[in-house]
Formats: sequence, C-alpha cells, structure tokens
Amino acid sequence: MSSNLESAKDLLVFLGKSLLSILEVLLSYVIPKQRKNVAGEIVLITGSGSGLGRLLALQFARLGSVLVLWDVNKEANEETCQLAREAGASRVHAYVCDCSRKEEVYTVADQTYKAFLPAMIANNHGHLVCISSSAGLIGVNGLADYCASKFAAVGFAESMFVELFALKQKGIKTTIVCPFFIKTGMFEGCTTKWPTLLPILDPEYAVRKIVDAILQETLYLYMPKFLYFTMFLKSFLPIKTGMLLADYLGIFHVMDGFSGQKKKA
Repeated sequence: MSSNLESAKDLLVFLGKSLLSILEVLLSYVIPKQRKNVAGEIVLITGSGSGLGRLLALQFARLGSVLVLWDVNKEANEETCQLAREAGASRVHAYVCDCSRKEEVYTVADQTYKAFLPAMIANNHGHLVCISSSAGLIGVNGLADYCASKFAAVGFAESMFVELFALKQKGIKTTIVCPFFIKTGMFEGCTTKWPTLLPILDPEYAVRKIVDAILQETLYLYMPKFLYFTMFLKSFLPIKTGMLLADYLGIFHVMDGFSGQKKKA
C-alpha cells in the first residue's frame, strides 16, 4: 500500500513540476528573460583569430568581459586582441593554441586557469557554449566528415548539460548553437534554393543572436528559425517524405558550387 502511495506521490510531483516548466517557457514568450551581466566574467573564445571567434570577442569586449583568446594563428589572434582593447576590453589575454592537439590545450589551460569544468563545478558558476551547425542536426550529402564532427559536438554539449542537471549544478549554463551556412568564407560557393527560409547568414547577425542566447541562458539556438520547424518534421515524418522535402528545399545541391575557404596569398 505504501509503495502505491509513494508511486502516486512521485507521479503528482512529476506532473506538477512538468506543468510549471511548461508555464515558465510560455511566460518567457510574453515576458522576455532578463539578460545576465557578464562584465568582469572570464570569457574563453577558441578560434578567436578570425570569423565568428573574432566577432564574439569584440561583442564580449563591449560588454566588459575579461577575454582569453585562443587561436592557432598568433598574428591574427594578436590583431583580435588589439581590436578587443579598442572595443573597450580592459583585460585581454591572447594565447597560441591548436585545439586539435590535446597536449596544447592542457598546456595553455595551465597558463590561464588550471581547469574548466571542475573549477565551474566547484564554484557552481559558468557557461559552456558549443558552436555547432545545422549539419550537427541533419545529415547532408557531401558533408559527411563535417556532419560527423558537428553531431559529435552537439552530443557532447547535450551530455554535459544533462550531467550538470543531474548533479543539480544550476549555476552552470549551456548554450548549443546550430546555424545554417554563415558568410565567413568557410563554405565559399555554397548556395541555398530558398533564401527566405534558409538564408546564408550574415556573421554580424549570427554573433548578435549568439550573444543574446548566452545572456538569456538559452539552451538551444537554431538559425534561421525555420530549422526548429525542420527538426519538428524530422521527428515524425516518414524517411521518404523527409527526403522529398530535402530535395524540394534543394539540400542535395547546397554543396554543388563549394570552393572552400580562399587562402591568403
């Protein structure tokens, strides 16, 4: 009998908390969540020498954050460092780091602060941001290797979020960013059949949306918004219907004109 009462109690608690969580989300559409203050917070940006990394560094510089900049290109990273100071950052630290080499990551981490996640857990404070891609949500022909890495990034970030949630580390937030193609040069030559639904994104716009998502502690950010609808359809459409939709949207041909990033002479 007591076992049945306990089960009924657990069910009622679950239903009550679920209802509150849904109401909380609905309320956020009416009353936007207040943006958090990141002035004085340490912000580590990888790939800060160019593209989104550089633009993110400048945005956080304007917000008064302490910047730690990592890039494999020393000259480009130093340039970002100077631009960040000019944008208002009082403290900026630039380091050469090839994030594909584990040893370099640990060596440079020791130069900045001893550890990342363990230190965040000890302080119950921090924010993990994963810049993935729409290619981490849906497989695309001609992008198998890229999709594999981006699916891995999404899976890793989601796992970290769940692990921290299970540990009741409510002070550590996670944001997972999945944009369509961005005009950074990486996907030079790629096209979109429906620019209204799936536009190739302007980098400045993308960075503004990313920073807003971080400041509002949003878990998932998909750009453009049509990707949310796409993921909803993916969850229940028959495979054949999904492939017909992909064909209609021109997804099978986005890489046809791909020429890659142009290297500087």
